[in-house]
Amino acid sequence: MRSHTIIDRRTCLKGVGASLALPLLENMGWAEAAAGKTYKPPVRLGFMYMPHGVIMDQFWPTDPKTYLSDPPPALKSLKPVLDQCLMMKGISGVPISPFNGAPHALELSTWLTAQLPDAPTRNRINISISADQIAANYMGHLTSLPSLELATMPQTHKENQEGLHEGYYNYCSYRSSTQPVPAITNPRSVLKRLFGNATKPGETAKADPLDQKMLDIVIDGAKDLRRNLPQTDQHKLDEYLDSVRSVERRIAAIEYHQKEAALEKAGMSSRKRFASDSPPIEIKIPEGGLRSEYMKVMCDLNVLAFQTDTTRVSTYIGSLPNGVSYPELGFNDQHHSQTHHKNDPEKVRKVAAITEFNVEQFAHMVKRMKSIKEGDGTLLDNCLMMWGSGLEDGDRHSRENLPFIIAGGGGGSINTGQFLDNAKGNQGDLLTTILGCLEIPLDRKIGIATKTIPGVIRSA
Repeated sequence: MRSHTIIDRRTCLKGVGASLALPLLENMGWAEAAAGKTYKPPVRLGFMYMPHGVIMDQFWPTDPKTYLSDPPPALKSLKPVLDQCLMMKGISGVPISPFNGAPHALELSTWLTAQLPDAPTRNRINISISADQIAANYMGHLTSLPSLELATMPQTHKENQEGLHEGYYNYCSYRSSTQPVPAITNPRSVLKRLFGNATKPGETAKADPLDQKMLDIVIDGAKDLRRNLPQTDQHKLDEYLDSVRSVERRIAAIEYHQKEAALEKAGMSSRKRFASDSPPIEIKIPEGGLRSEYMKVMCDLNVLAFQTDTTRVSTYIGSLPNGVSYPELGFNDQHHSQTHHKNDPEKVRKVAAITEFNVEQFAHMVKRMKSIKEGDGTLLDNCLMMWGSGLEDGDRHSRENLPFIIAGGGGGSINTGQFLDNAKGNQGDLLTTILGCLEIPLDRKIGIATKTIPGVIRSA
């Protein structure tokens, strides 16, 4: 009887899913407040990644009391906005056993999943939905793009440490346990994706009839069923629920878009932004070969996407494990080779310079967000941006204290301007806490999470 019920519910979902072959909806405004009342801008979530860890004594603040006034060398570019940044020491990564010989295959793939790949099927992608895509499932229906994935270099690295699929070197975002999300590396392609396919004003997307009640039955029934399933079947059902949830959000988007189109046709559109909001920033595509110029324009595209509410979720892979160098820093050595420094002063200096360079690009993005007025504050006030790495120390491949920086007010939800030097938790706890700040509901833990981290979320 149980098996028959599952088949019926999957058949219903398949029928609904087939009716959702729709183009992306046009940008939707957020300012629906009545005239004369202050609106609350949406909160955006962004992630920016650097591989191979950091030089710890140049990254971690020495004292919570002097965090703002005397930051370590790696953070000096962030000093003007450190009061809107939060740091925590003591967040561990995912233990990688039984893949001990695959640190670089796992530093990126576990960063937003907090989950190891499935060992029996290691030769193909099978890990977990990532935190950015969980967020996109929840709020992606409100924007033209549910999420935006960017990268500085092509995702083409090929290696099979511990027999793991080569994709684990290249992907950070996973729409489901078996569906990695490719990132865009060409700035012109990003611009085209952001603004090249917008629906014409007043045009209504055509959609087949959708049965919301049926979806409610499917979701509720699947949650009840999960309690009685073995772990392997729970994993399959979790992926199924993620798909259902995505369908549900698309339905809401269609309904909202149709209401907006009707209002526009009647001359009563609610799509308006606050009069004092800054105009959209201008983007200039770099012509030279400097890595800093390239990364800054990708960061600016991220800012523009948030500012215009084209998306509310983004992930930017600043570089990938192995193969990248930074000649504008005065040396051509590859990043990976220098991280195995064995305390050689020259190699340590180069790794520190690379870290400082990458933090500078993140600082450029954060400071630009702070310069953009939105509502009663700034764009940065309404963003939650996380920079970090999947390793603590590239020399030892350690993961006990992952380096990261959280910037932005998160719509008033984050306790910024502090350094928590003994925040005990793991990467899953961190991601769970971040999504909690944005009030994104979770029906199960993220990877190895066991709790939220105290002191991060600002009390009401």
